[in-house]
Amino acid sequence: MIETGLQGKVVIVTGAAAGIGKATAQRFAAEGCRVASWDVREQEPTPGGLFRKVDVTDGAQVEAAVEDLVVRWGTVHVLINNAGIIRDGQLIKYKDGVLAGVMSDAQFDALIGVNLKGVFICTRAVAPRMIASGGGVILNASSVVGIYGNFGQTNYVASKAGVIGMTKVWARELGKYHIRVNAVAPGFIATDMTKGMPEKIHAALLGHTPLGRMGQPEDIANAYVWLASDAASFISGTVLSVDGGVVTGT
Repeated sequence: MIETGLQGKVVIVTGAAAGIGKATAQRFAAEGCRVASWDVREQEPTPGGLFRKVDVTDGAQVEAAVEDLVVRWGTVHVLINNAGIIRDGQLIKYKDGVLAGVMSDAQFDALIGVNLKGVFICTRAVAPRMIASGGGVILNASSVVGIYGNFGQTNYVASKAGVIGMTKVWARELGKYHIRVNAVAPGFIATDMTKGMPEKIHAALLGHTPLGRMGQPEDIANAYVWLASDAASFISGTVLSVDGGVVTGT
């Protein structure tokens, strides 16, 4: 068994009520971490952990949650910026030569608020605590579509590409404080977000994935644990694609 060095570490997982976030919280708990699960939806905490209802778009709420956690457990060693939403739609849509719809400001702003600004707000709140305690690890949820683009997802792609950019900036800015910052770019993962897709789209996604299956939330959770562990101690500023070899244009 590989020693991860995570025993007893304090970990925040945002968007932890379901899917990848829930699997990630459980995986870190299995490593002996103290896990703070944050979400806007109520949930049961992981064993040995705690749950707090936190809106990552609310700076004051996030600051208060971090401060309370530091008072309780002393510091934050690992931050997993996992919270995310989807608000899909084409930039402009024509039907029979007539403009039939556009992506609204509300669609764009709501998604950017959670997927991009939320990552910024949580990292801004946690980084000073990590610096004060000698370092830490920040892991951000991007996506393969942030690298390749995707039809009908202007807002989502923009947010996930932005996360990659912020990851690289923070790796440069925070490295001198012994804080490593990396991103994970999942491919097509079997979560509540993908369960409702039409069968035709589901089949098309599998057709782009050489391993021929959807990923599981645990696949992403395992990647987060490895990047947070001592085994990845010289890795910072990178984007780890966990996607079954996904390719575009095939």
